Amino acid sequence: MTDREIAEKIVELVGGKENIVSVRHCATRLRIIVSDKEKIQTKEVENLDKVKGSFFNSGQYQIILGTGLVNRIYDETVKITGRADIGESTEEKKEVVYGNKFQRAIRMFSDVFVPIIPVLVATGLFMGLRGLLTQEAVLAVFGMTPDDVPSSLLTFTQILTDTAFSFLPALVCWSTFRNFGGSPVIGIVLGLMLVSPSLPSSYDVGSGVAEPLEFFGFIRVAGYQGSVLPAFATGIITAKFEKWLRKHIPDAIDLIVTPFITLLVGIVMALFVLGPILHYVENGVLFVVENLLFLPLGIGGLLYGCFGQLLGIFGIHHILNFLEISMLAQDGWNYLNPIGTCGNVAQAGAVLAVAIKAASNKTKQVAYPSCLSALLGITEPAVFGVNLRFVKPFIMSMIGGGVGGFLASNLNLRATGMSITGIPGTLLYLNEQLPLYLLVNVISFAVAFALTWMFGFNKKMENQ
Repeated sequence: MTDREIAEKIVELVGGKENIVSVRHCATRLRIIVSDKEKIQTKEVENLDKVKGSFFNSGQYQIILGTGLVNRIYDETVKITGRADIGESTEEKKEVVYGNKFQRAIRMFSDVFVPIIPVLVATGLFMGLRGLLTQEAVLAVFGMTPDDVPSSLLTFTQILTDTAFSFLPALVCWSTFRNFGGSPVIGIVLGLMLVSPSLPSSYDVGSGVAEPLEFFGFIRVAGYQGSVLPAFATGIITAKFEKWLRKHIPDAIDLIVTPFITLLVGIVMALFVLGPILHYVENGVLFVVENLLFLPLGIGGLLYGCFGQLLGIFGIHHILNFLEISMLAQDGWNYLNPIGTCGNVAQAGAVLAVAIKAASNKTKQVAYPSCLSALLGITEPAVFGVNLRFVKPFIMSMIGGGVGGFLASNLNLRATGMSITGIPGTLLYLNEQLPLYLLVNVISFAVAFALTWMFGFNKKMENQ
């Protein structure tokens, strides 16, 4: 089937254009919000050529297509339905609200952070390459030492590695305003105000090089470089405030008055109310998670490596993004990535065992490419298309991820970036950790593969 034909069948099987409220997509899945869930013909959708599975979560019917293909099918679906990726109109949101408050909150969080993940991925890759440039063992191959690397080159690499995190509040505010109906350019400026050069840098304050400014005798203010939660909360409240203003400010003066009042109220609230409170909250959450990861005997790694995989099923894995970002912004290391990677690679091991043992060509056609996808860090095809469908392979992958996480925690593995795992994730460990990174992932893969092969799958399960 052509891309157009697949898109036409998907539209037909979810109830037609009139049943579709909005269409979006992520790296692997087409995400459709419908008016009537009962009109979706799930089995027929999953039997379509190139469709690897589907599920309904947080009000969205999500069809797993895989990287690359999902972009093309999305484009064709938009042409057919006329629904673009900008999201639902206000009227549509009033008509269709799926999921409980917690699910909607998680989806909101995801919608804000997913658009900025690509630049953070790129930054992580830059960090990995910069680490490679400064490794004595690597430089020695070329007869060089770290002192031989030109300072201008190091400065250039710092531009690549530091910019996104230094101006992170601007990215967060921009995306938040965009998702909550405010003016994105106001969001960018408000975020930049949080890291204004006029404020002492949070990095300098944290290291004792500078003192925070003091207002009213008790409010201490510094820049929010690398902070996420203050910018996120400020963006939500200020975007809603801007929308309220536009309904009450006369059109004749809206262009001047609305941005002025929005920015003034936003920055006052951010610096003197939300910022100080949420910065402490953010540090507290980070402290708790880091201490969980550093529980003695690798217990934290075992727990997260095993049960962290459940977060993706419930669509709440993005809630950890701000923790990874905060870790990187604070000391340049990501302690969650190596443990999470073990879970992803374990999914690949389990799905490969299924692919080899399966009798059905349909199962093999889904499982083999899903294994490669999981090794590249995209686990949805493996999880929803194979492992979770047969249940036991998913349980075996949890065990494999737990074993790998246990070892990663005991070996104190830590990444230089975020959002890439598996094979691409090696770029975040281009230092003395690389052999250990490869070791824990090989073990995770092997444990999940072996357990699935012996106990987690048999041909009879395909007929159940």
